[in-house]
Amino acid sequence: MPKIWRVYSGSDGTSRIAEVELAMKPFVDVEGAHGESAPTQPASGITFRVSAPGYVLDWHCAPRRQYSISLSGQAEIEVGDGTIARVGPGDVVLAEDLTGQGHITRVIGDTPRFYAIVPLTG
Repeated sequence: MPKIWRVYSGSDGTSRIAEVELAMKPFVDVEGAHGESAPTQPASGITFRVSAPGYVLDWHCAPRRQYSISLSGQAEIEVGDGTIARVGPGDVVLAEDLTGQGHITRVIGDTPRFYAIVPLTG
């Protein structure tokens, strides 16, 4: 299973990252789709981005609560406590470090990173 990472600011302003589990429950949708699903969350849209190999976005806070969903390529997320998480296709980052030190995002490997950003409204 892909990983879900939560990037957040601690009470001391230091960013941290933790792997989290989604609260999955059985579902059956109106068209017959079925399986397990996490609760629906309010979002304002979706945008797709590509970042080239070697891309680095130095220390920054998330501009809003948002999901970053990796579709292809590899990236590293480094947080203020020194932890580095590697994210790849299917991995999801919930960026909630709106204040404090923030985090660094690096595209690693020799292929671009293709990913979706989903800003949350709730």
